[in-house]
Amino acid sequence: MQVLVLNSGSSSIKYQLLDPDSAAVAASGLVSRIGEQVASDAPTVEHHSAGRTLEHHGAVPDHAAGLRIVFDLFARSGQDLAAAGLTAVGHRVVHGGEVFYRPTLIDDAVVRSIDELSSLAPLHNPANVTGIESARALLPDVPQVAVFDTAFFHGLPDAAKTYAIDAKVAAAHGIRRYGFHGTSHEYVSEQAARLLGRDPEDLNQIVFHLGNGASASAIRGGRAVDTSMGLTPLEGLVMGTRSGDIDPGIIPHLARTAGLDIDGIDDLLNRDSGIKGLSGVNDFRELFRLIDSGDRAARLAYQVYVHRLRRYLGAYLVELGRVDAITFTAGVGENNVRVRADALAGLERFGISVDPNRNAAKDRAARYISPDGAEVAVLVVPTNEELAIARAAARLVT
Repeated sequence: MQVLVLNSGSSSIKYQLLDPDSAAVAASGLVSRIGEQVASDAPTVEHHSAGRTLEHHGAVPDHAAGLRIVFDLFARSGQDLAAAGLTAVGHRVVHGGEVFYRPTLIDDAVVRSIDELSSLAPLHNPANVTGIESARALLPDVPQVAVFDTAFFHGLPDAAKTYAIDAKVAAAHGIRRYGFHGTSHEYVSEQAARLLGRDPEDLNQIVFHLGNGASASAIRGGRAVDTSMGLTPLEGLVMGTRSGDIDPGIIPHLARTAGLDIDGIDDLLNRDSGIKGLSGVNDFRELFRLIDSGDRAARLAYQVYVHRLRRYLGAYLVELGRVDAITFTAGVGENNVRVRADALAGLERFGISVDPNRNAAKDRAARYISPDGAEVAVLVVPTNEELAIARAAARLVT
């Protein structure tokens, strides 16, 4: 089987062609700077297949044009998608609201519903819809499946998903904690159980998905019981450009004293806050270069970041009562030795510790970083959302 997985962002499309059974990747690539002006010789599409990299240079006016370029690069590399007998196209969709909580075969009504949910994810769902419509036009005879970031958290306990605001207002406007990165949290928690040689139903886990966007989850017996992100992907941990948790009173305060309108505040909290807002950079490699050079703002940004991680860790330790594994994943979680060590420093009395040599090992595989015999296993597990989406799509259509 071959499944094409598409992740359409506001100005990009990430894609993979892979076998959901073997996890073998036949091709992958990225379309970037969609709708932007670029130099005619600037590479805007990179396509990797059979050990070769093909590029497209120049502007990509929209998602439909981007996918047409991708299809052309597939053909140039000897893979004609239109004639390849694809099992399905799997689409990552960020927000499913209350409507979608399992992989869903896409038709016109589903597309309309996803678009209607854009008020809950204005940065994400419109781009997801554009990618879906473009793929349906180019591959009209291939089943298209939507896999939702929020699905894993649909069944959160009422106490965890409910905000303490007027219940009628919340019901009328779909206000609850939905959670995000669910495909990653579900996949990683299953892989952690496999690494431990345990049934997921027997495990209590905490998962930290730490990338430019960041989230934490508490998982009991394979089911999420709490998560850091909420109505939108803005709540929770400190992120690359997003603030995470703030006092809600900051919003009217900024409106009254800084003269910012609601769009300006939204832009501030989503694009100019987090590590970037505190230090001026949002790449951790640059952040640590600044810290090591003595930059105080960068050091404070990192301290705030780690403080928030530890706050959620403590909350989930209490919520779960017993924790069998703490797992780090995604770009920062998988690669940043200092973040993992500092997030768990001084917690030996709780059975939590990190072995410095294991933590520093240059290993890309799923692995332990806790000492032998530790009460709580500390793990690094690479996420693979594309594989999870491909498998979900294949299960639905076969």
